[in-house]
Parts: sequence; structure tokens; C-alpha cells
Amino acid sequence: MALMTRQQSTVSQADLDLITHASHWNPFTILGPHPSSTKEGSKGWTIRAFLPEARRASVVDLSRGEPGKLYPMEKTHADGFFEASFPDRSEAFPYRLKIENHEGHSWELVDPYAFEPVLTDFDLHLLGEGTHLHNYERLGAHLRTHQGFRGVNFAVWAPNAQRVSVVGNFNHWDGRRHPMRNRGATGIWEIFIPDLCEGEVYKFEIKSRHHAYTVQKSDPYGLAAEFRPKTASVVWDISRFSWGDTEWMANRAQRQALDQPMSIYEVHLGSWKRKVEKDNGFLSYRELAEQLVAHLKHSHFTHIELMPITEHPFDGSWGYQPVGYFAPTARHGSPDDFAYFIDHLHQNGIGVILDWVPAHFPNDVHGLGYFDGTHLYEHADPRLGEHRDWGTKIFNYGRPEVRNFLFGNALFWLDRYHIDGLRVDAVASMLYLDYSREPGEWVPNIFGGNENLEAIDFLKQLNEICHREHPGILTIAEESTSWSGVSRPTYLGGLGFSLKWNMGWMNDTLRYFAKDPVYRKYEHGGLTFSMIYAFSENFILPLSHDEVVHGKRSLLDKMPGDLWQKFANLRLLYGYMYGHPGKKLLYMGDEIAQWREWNHDESIDWHLLDWPDHRGVFQLVTDLNALYKHQASLHQIDFDWQGYEWLELHDWENSVLAFLRRAKNSEDAMVVVCNFTPVVRDDYRVGVPTEGFYEEILNTDADIYGGSNVGNHGGVWSHHEPHAGRPFHISLRLPPLGVLFLKVPTTAGAGPKKK
Repeated sequence: MALMTRQQSTVSQADLDLITHASHWNPFTILGPHPSSTKEGSKGWTIRAFLPEARRASVVDLSRGEPGKLYPMEKTHADGFFEASFPDRSEAFPYRLKIENHEGHSWELVDPYAFEPVLTDFDLHLLGEGTHLHNYERLGAHLRTHQGFRGVNFAVWAPNAQRVSVVGNFNHWDGRRHPMRNRGATGIWEIFIPDLCEGEVYKFEIKSRHHAYTVQKSDPYGLAAEFRPKTASVVWDISRFSWGDTEWMANRAQRQALDQPMSIYEVHLGSWKRKVEKDNGFLSYRELAEQLVAHLKHSHFTHIELMPITEHPFDGSWGYQPVGYFAPTARHGSPDDFAYFIDHLHQNGIGVILDWVPAHFPNDVHGLGYFDGTHLYEHADPRLGEHRDWGTKIFNYGRPEVRNFLFGNALFWLDRYHIDGLRVDAVASMLYLDYSREPGEWVPNIFGGNENLEAIDFLKQLNEICHREHPGILTIAEESTSWSGVSRPTYLGGLGFSLKWNMGWMNDTLRYFAKDPVYRKYEHGGLTFSMIYAFSENFILPLSHDEVVHGKRSLLDKMPGDLWQKFANLRLLYGYMYGHPGKKLLYMGDEIAQWREWNHDESIDWHLLDWPDHRGVFQLVTDLNALYKHQASLHQIDFDWQGYEWLELHDWENSVLAFLRRAKNSEDAMVVVCNFTPVVRDDYRVGVPTEGFYEEILNTDADIYGGSNVGNHGGVWSHHEPHAGRPFHISLRLPPLGVLFLKVPTTAGAGPKKK
């Protein structure tokens, strides 16, 4: 084969300058193998490469197999542009490039510009219109075999870029080395780089068409990330993990039905427990899996809710300002380790809910903000695009590609990591254009209102897509206003969430409990108000992390009175919560009566369990969870009046409430009586619907919980005498600051023999 060893470059000076200055919009039109013709009209091939680190370069012709034949390339530009022409070749042929650098070291590589695109036209069509529900399988960095070679395909959306390159250790972070292929009007760029392996760190270097803005960005679809403070993405294969949770996944829909118990333990993995002996370091996902499962099984919680574990640069954001939306934080290990964590919880019968943050994202230069020199993911107008309270950016929910990014991200966690539910953060901030804004600081919608119509439509589609693609999962709204129909189906005009946090119940209840008991009778309406709207939504009762930070004090420290009354009030709060309709959520540390506010940099104070009062609270939470799980009357009808009946509503003078909880089998019922004062009330009458023995199955004042052991010796018999409109009544001894749970007899006269 003849080789033109001396040649005039077949590339124009303008193209050469664009390549050498890393400004060419599509380097695949210049680099790699290209058909050519001689002056005589014969057809051949020219191979071009930009190798700024090379002193010499050669083409290794592999058309006849290994080890190949060497053909020197001509250096046609001083910055490292090389060409070799093969005038007698009518077809392309396999080859490698051999490089010798200025230090005399040499190596061979497969030319990334010899490969066709990986993304199909159909992929581009779906990505362009924002309907590619598995976009996380196409964009980002993916290990694959392409045209017979193993390597990594990179793809990113940056429609306003002049040039996008992949940079990393493998090319000395030189944006000139691996500029990507422009895929046209979709704004997507891609390149397949052979021989790259798992663990490679990388970023996308973007040179914008606007003001020559150049920046290195983490991969929006990156599957793994470096440990902070480093900010690069990491190539990872998340498909190899072998899941063992088949039984859980098969039964999940039934386990998570709205008539099933749901007691959620909210956790910040970085501060649940630290390695004090190792410089206060983080536990790994695998260590957390083992220790959390033991704790959750002992205390009978049904679910764990993880505060955001997506990669975030600042510990103090608690994960609520994520940058790596598809990457489990490297603080606790690899994606495989996180998969093990989920799998282990599932194999032990514990569901996993993930806090998910589509409301905003941070300003970090390596993140989504001003991604390609324009406001790509966020609104350009700060009246629409900035959360001033949080110093963050707001997603542009009206842009198809941005919606698709968020839809795909939600589905990614449900699909690839078997997440059982998404708790959507800060929904109220999404629904209202004037959220936390003064007049003149927001832009009304097209009808002149303050509703964010694009965000509303996004949330409805999000819920429809998630429930359609993954039946049996839960979507949960943290929504703090009275927006109607948050947990109602979209076909009935609702937003389509499965459940909603009951922030009103939380605020009213904690405000009431902060009052000295002597004044509680004046606040009685605040305590009963929740039942006016209790069945308007599918509610979760949250005592979350937000209530134990920023000077709000811990739950125990919020309680009034002396030391004994503080603990008794906390036990009373938990008993009242577990009797009240709604699923339950408790923040880590609350189950052991943490004294201090939560500190994200330190472990929960587990040493408190050395003290009887704290052990008593933990035992109460454990027993409440067990009671709640095993008594259908306490969980089966949480969202309808058929499951609830007031027995004593108006005794404000004594600060006593009594109510009945019923299961679907109406004979299966529980009487709950709450005494919100430190006064023992003897011979307290409560009207009841059924005759027989009312077994006292839990008393929050029992001595095993640290209480005074005032109660009813295991239960009471009803009296055949009407009271408060009921045909029978029971006469109780109410413990101070205590809650009684009494099982309603299913058969008249059932119970221990009367004396």
C-alpha cells in the first residue's frame, strides 16, 4: 500500500485553528478516518488526529491482524495535528494510533474518532421532545461494547455550547483532546472513548457560544461522584449488582397499601452514628445497613426515610442542595454499597423512602446552574428562577428537556435502586409563584394568579408516570399549605400524590404541648382542630428533622415542667400521635429522647440509653410501633371518618380527649384516652358503644416507660348505664400526662371474670 508521507494538509486553516484551539463545533467532520481523493481522481482514505502531547505519531494498520503494520503520520500543525493518507484504500480499515511523546515514551490507543454514534435517531427524537423515560440509560457516562471495543460512551445536553469535551485524568484534563460529536438540533453531544474503565473521573468542559464562557461541569447524569471536596463525576457500572429482594418487590404493593401500617424512621445517614474512634468518620453504607436494620427491627418501624443521599458538596445542606442527582453520595461508599444497603433493608422487611429534591438546586459552579453559558435548567428571570431564602436556582418546569431530566431521575431511583417511595421536598415552593416573595418580586401566571401552572402540570405528570411505571411505590408531598387535593388522583383534579405530610397537625400539636398544662384548657381547640380536616388528604403525621434544629430545641426540651413532666409529656405526645389517624414519621434520636438539637456533624447521643428515663421512652416507641402494626384498628382506616369516632371532645376544663379507632371489621376497635395534665383523674367516665371488658393494652405512664404506674390493673368492665349518648360507659383512672389504649371487646362479657 502506498502512503503519502509528505503532504499538504487537506484541512483548511480555519478548521485547523478551530481544532487546535478547541473551538470546533463538530470535530468528527475533521478527525478520524475520512474518504479522500487524489488529483488523479482515485479514491482513498485519510486519517487525522489531534495529539498535542505527541512528538511523533503513526497509524497501526490492523487490516491484516495483529501486531499491525506501522505508517508514520505527518505533523501538519505545530500544536499536534497529524495526518496520514492512504490513496489506494477504497474502504475504511481497523487501526490504532501509536504515539511517542517528547520524553520518548510511547503507547498505542484506539482512535475515538473512528466510531459511529451510539445514540439512535429515535433516542434523539425522544430526548428532544422530553419523553425519554429511560434518559439515564442514554445520557451521562456508560460502559459498553461498541463496534467490538469496550469503552465508555459519554453524552450530555448542552444546546448553547460551541464545543463540549470530556476531560479527566486520562487526558490530563485537556479540553482539546476529546471534543464531542454534535448531534444537531437536539443540543446533545456524545463521544465513545474506547479502553476507559470503571473508576475514571471526568467532567464535561463546555465552551459556550455566548461570550466564550468556558467551564468544567460535573455530569448531570453521572452515576457516581468523587468524595467531597472533589467534584468530578466517576464512571460506574451500576448494572452488575445482584439483588436478593425478590420477595419484597413482589409483595411491595400490598405492604404499602393505604390500609397497611406505616411507621417511618427519618434518618440522616451522615449523623445517625459516627465512627468516634476514627476521627468522627462516616459509617459505610454496608455498616449502616447492618446496624440500622438491627435498630429498626428491634423498634418495629416499617419504613426508613433517607434525607437526600444524592451527591452534594456541602454537608450543612443535609443533602437538600444536590449536584449529583443520579449519584449516591460517596460519603458512605460506592453505588454498589448503596444498592447493598437497600437490598439488605428489603430482605429484612423494611421499606425505603428517599427524600427527593426537584424544587431547586444550588449555585455551585460545577453543577446545573448556567450550564452551557445560558440558564439551561433554571429560569433566567430571577423572579422565577431564584429561591432567595435558600440561595438556590428553580428548575424551569416548562422546558421539555428539564422536565424529562427530573422525570428520568425519579424513575432512575425507583428502577435501578428499588426505592419504595419518593418524598418530594418543598412542594409548596413549587406550587406558588409568590412563595416567600414580596409584591413585585414575582411574575403572575397567564391568568394573573399566583399558581405555578407549569410546576403543577409537572407534579401531576410526575405522579402519573411514577405510579404507572412502578405500581406499588409511594409518592409523598411535603406541602405546608391548604392546597386542595394534593393526595387525590389527577383524574379527580388532584396532584396525584399517595400521601401528604400533615404540617398543620405538627404545628398545632407542638404549639399545644409547649404550653404549661395549667394553660392547656385554653388551647383545647388547637388540639382538636386537626380532626376538622384529618380526612381531606391521605396524611402522614411528621415529627421531622425540621422540628429539632435552628434553635427550635429537641422534642424533649420543648416539653414544659420539671424533668419528670418533660419525659411524661414526651410519652404523652407519642401516645397521642400513634392514636391519631394518619401514618407516622419520627426523626432519628426522638425515639431515645435526645436532649440536644440535632447536629449534622455529630452522632445521635446513643449513650443516653444508659439512663432509665431514656430507655423508657425507647421502650415506649418500640411498643407503640408494635401495637400500631398489629392492631388493625390503629392503621386500617386512616383516611375516612368510618375509622374514627369522638368519645370525649369537649372536656376542655380537664384537658382530656377520648376517641375510638375502628378497623374495617367494625367490631375491631380501640378506645384511646389522653390526659394532657399532670393530675390523676379517678372515676373518669367515658361513654362506649359496646358492653364487656376493656383490656388496657398500653399505658404510657407504665413504670417500664419511666412513668408513675397509674392505671387500671389491666382493664375495666363496662357499666350498663348510658353516658355522653352511648349505651354504656367505662370508669377509668387516668394517669397524669398519660395515654391509655383499651381494646374494645368483640363479644359482650368477654374478659376476665368479674369479682
